[in-house]
Order: sequence, then structure tokens, then C-alpha cells
Amino acid sequence: MIRTVIWKNNTVVLIDQNALPLAEVYITCHRYQEVISAIKDLTVRGAPAIGVAAAMAAALGATALPVLPQELFRQKFNKICDEIAQARPTARNLFWALERMRKCLADSIGSGQKKLVQELVAEAQSICAEDIANNRQMGKNGSALIADGDNILTHCNAGALATAGYGTALGVLRAAHEQGKKIHVYVDETRPVLQGARLTAWELKKEKIPATLITDNMAGFLMQQGKIDKIIVGADRITANGDIANKIGTYSLAVLARAHNIPFYVAAPLSTIDTALKTGTAIPIEERSGTEVTSFRKVQTAPAGMKVYNPAFDITPAKFLSAIITEKGILQKPYLQSIRCLMKGQFAR
Repeated sequence: MIRTVIWKNNTVVLIDQNALPLAEVYITCHRYQEVISAIKDLTVRGAPAIGVAAAMAAALGATALPVLPQELFRQKFNKICDEIAQARPTARNLFWALERMRKCLADSIGSGQKKLVQELVAEAQSICAEDIANNRQMGKNGSALIADGDNILTHCNAGALATAGYGTALGVLRAAHEQGKKIHVYVDETRPVLQGARLTAWELKKEKIPATLITDNMAGFLMQQGKIDKIIVGADRITANGDIANKIGTYSLAVLARAHNIPFYVAAPLSTIDTALKTGTAIPIEERSGTEVTSFRKVQTAPAGMKVYNPAFDITPAKFLSAIITEKGILQKPYLQSIRCLMKGQFAR
């Protein structure tokens, strides 16, 4: 299985996603600041993977702190978490993971635990292990929506590389493939950083799942030709009403899917749901460097000095979603109600 984020001997080991698909390279982070840099420059990306990396970065920071009185240790640790929280703004999992790490420390102090660093390391490792287990369960749940012979379109990368392992949207496709269903995946290249072409295509080839790479602007034509049976994507944040933030271009696919009566599914763990935000209009959208659009791997593709607008994500309103697949089950409309029941633990699969 592809492992994206690993805790090893008090270091954080990451697969360098910027090197893929040309080389499978792993980097070792000895300081939490190195993990922050890796999140910022997309060495590690994908909402669940960012969350796991953030938790491990916090644990890594804790290992470097000197022996301190507990309250002073907590203050120092919270400052580390505050710094990690600035890495990227959109993925809910990053903030969820840090909230969980802060709570772990507070609970450990409250219970009289003396080995605080060990508790934090164990919590980060638990977050990683739970992510993989949740992805596998999500895949099993979502595979029920996939029929033998389906042609499925996906956008960006929501596979093992976007998580601690197995994947969300691609996890659903992996599960269907493992069950013996004959599926075929159309992979959007996903401009401007080409996560589909570089990462999703790499994963599917590695798993021997039949796939075809297309440019983003071909998707509508394929739908018009009847070549797409379903669309499945991941999410970086889901609001209380079911609106989602995902890689730029997702909204266009959802609108096209509606026009062609094609089911549009979202797969994401509970840690991606942000019930504090009522609608997608409240989600902070990261705007990245214009060089991602004007060049690729240092090759200039646009005139020098060209003005660029480069939002990394867009918002897809809940009305365009056919269902939301989670590790706890498949959410149906009205999402405001089903999400509320899910988060209260009252959701029945």
C-alpha cells in the first residue's frame, strides 16, 4: 500500500509528491518547520494527508521542547500548533488534527499524565492509523454505488497520496476494483499543478486499474458522448449544509454532471466536515502563486509579467451533489439534516 506520511524514529517521512511521477522519493523531516514547508510547497497535499502531517508536525515540535513545567510546556506547544495552522487555509483536516492534538495535551495534563511528549506522539500515530482505517471503510461504503462496467470520472487526486493511505474518492474505486468490478477511470489532468496527470494516473497504474487521462476541458465532451457513468471527487472542507470546497474545476464538473444527468459523488471523512460554517461562502479559499499558471517545472508557458488569478479551490453547492460518502455511511439530501445526525452520532447507515 502507498504510504504518504510516516512517523519513524521521531522524524516525519513524506513521499515527495512534487517528484512524482518521474521519481518515487522520500524526504525525512527532523523539525516541525520542515513539515510546514512541505505542506506549503505541496510535497504533501490532500486534506486528510495534510491533517496527518500537521498532527505529526505538532508531535515533532513537542519532542524538541526542553523539560518544562506543564503549563509552560502547553504554552510552547500551542504556539507550535498556531504556526502549523498557518500552513494552508482551506483544508479542514489540518485544523481538526491540531484541535485534537491540543485536546490530547489538555486531557493528559488534566489526568496527571507525566509523559506528555509520548502521549502526543501516540496521538499523532493514532490519527494516522485511523485515517487509513476510515478510508478503507469509506471505500467499502462507497463501492456499493459503483456498478460493474462503470466509466467513472475523477478530478485532482483523492487517492492514497491525499491521505495516510488507501484514499477517499480513489479509495472507493480501489474497493470496487478489489471486489472484482470491471471499472474504467477517466482522469482529469487537473490544471494548473496536474495532480490528476502526475498523481492519480500514477496511482491507478500502480494498482493496475484501467484508466485514461484527459485534459480538464475535455470532460464535458465525454459526458455529451455518454462516456461517463458517474463522477466521484474528494473534498477539502464540507460545510453544515453540504456545500464542498475541492480542487478548482470541481464546480464546473458538478454543473456539467447536472446537465447530463450523471451522478456526482463526494467522498470525505468526518474530519473534513466543518459544522461551524453554515455554507460554502464562508470557506477560506487559498490563492496560490501565479507561477503555477505561467510556468510548469520552470518552463515558461505564458508571457512574462502576465497578470494571473490562481484560486486553488472552488465551492460546489450541495444541490449539485448526489451523495456524500463517509466512513460512517452515505449521506443523502437534505444534507443539513443528515450531517447534523451524523455528527451527533445518530446517523444510521
